[in-house]
Amino acid sequence: MAKPASLFSLFLSFLLLFHGCIARQRGQQQQSECQIQRLTALEPREYVQAEAGVTELWDSRNEQLQCAGVSVIRHTIQPRGLLLPSYTNSPLLVYIVEGRGIHGVILPGCPETFQSSQQSQQERAEREGQSFQDRHQRIRHLRQGDFVAYPAGAAHWVYNDGERDLIAVVLLDTGNNANQLDRDPIRFFIAGNPDREQKQQQQQHGRPSGQEGGFGNIFRGIDVQTLAEAFRVDTETAQKLRGEDDQRGHIVRAERGLSVVQPPLSREEQERGERGNGLDETICSTRLQENLENPSRADIYNPRAGRLSTLNSLTMPVLKFLQLSAGRGVLYKNAIMAPHSNLNAHSVMYVTRGDGRAQIVDHRGQTVFNEELREGQIVVVPQNFVIVKEAGNQGLEWVAFKTNDNAMINTLSGRTSVMRGLPVDVVANAYQIPREEARRVKYNRRETILFESRQRSEKIASA
Repeated sequence: MAKPASLFSLFLSFLLLFHGCIARQRGQQQQSECQIQRLTALEPREYVQAEAGVTELWDSRNEQLQCAGVSVIRHTIQPRGLLLPSYTNSPLLVYIVEGRGIHGVILPGCPETFQSSQQSQQERAEREGQSFQDRHQRIRHLRQGDFVAYPAGAAHWVYNDGERDLIAVVLLDTGNNANQLDRDPIRFFIAGNPDREQKQQQQQHGRPSGQEGGFGNIFRGIDVQTLAEAFRVDTETAQKLRGEDDQRGHIVRAERGLSVVQPPLSREEQERGERGNGLDETICSTRLQENLENPSRADIYNPRAGRLSTLNSLTMPVLKFLQLSAGRGVLYKNAIMAPHSNLNAHSVMYVTRGDGRAQIVDHRGQTVFNEELREGQIVVVPQNFVIVKEAGNQGLEWVAFKTNDNAMINTLSGRTSVMRGLPVDVVANAYQIPREEARRVKYNRRETILFESRQRSEKIASA
């Protein structure tokens, strides 16, 4: 009996060592990249214009993004605009800022579960004089507030079927273990001629983008005869697959709309209401998106200060595979989010609405960021750096992308904070203050993490 036990112990030790090495990989890569003396609010540095939209690009070589091992882009897709199918070398986490649409994710080896009905087939046969039944992988609806996860290498596309622009902010986790290339974000397009539009943008700006390493249609590098044979089509169609004469860019307009097989929106919404524990999910049926827009979805709520909603691998199991998580925050006018740090992740904060001020402090006790934040800006908060947010007169709303599937925060004030866990005498001696004052430091804030502003509470008290 001792021998099997010893083998089991050896196997367990090997697993722990293996996972420990994998977990350290990101830290070792970024150890020399997070010696940042000053953080700044970042805005897009480049843009790529297409027929039916534009993609804005943050500088992926920026030291703050390099520290977090991520890159950020923002797509604006016009009505009837189609973001062409592509895949990337790293996992993606997408937030829908505005608008609505549909999208597809092609997961290798998964069946085509969506198919035309018999009635549709007959109508099309009568109209086109032939019989054809389309089959494809699942189509999902998109709406404001959705977070969407795309595994590395999984081809995906997005179509705007609404009446106003669809705006999506995308985090590319280039520091992820799934990326076996370099730390630059690289996108592989399966259609179109996006390389031509990027060259035009570089000529206009007079400098290379430095984002996504350039991109082009992967079929362009395969000769026409081989493509024709691979798809069993004529050479004219094979030439179209290469896209050399396509001038529309990476977001094209479907003038007659997009005809795909999809369930009614109400059914999709009903499916989103179902919550599983992940045990019955396979890679082909796993949930890839979650909406955090509804206030009732909040994990932390203070009617006088705001709300916080979190998304991690416990609520969406696919994030365990991607090693990413996210959150959405809303602060009311002049409200404060308690000083806190991210224990096990870097955080990339994107302001979706309103304005406010953030202060970030490093391990030396130095203020590395103390600026106003406004809509459309991002700021990187490295692991364990302390941040405190204060909303302006318009309130402050944001989303945060985090580089751990179960990112945790550590608050420094409030009901569940470090300060609450310390004995009063420790507080008094640590700060050289009277015991009574130490008691106030420890207990004055009864809220958890979202604090009502003193100005507002004083007005309510005097009313």
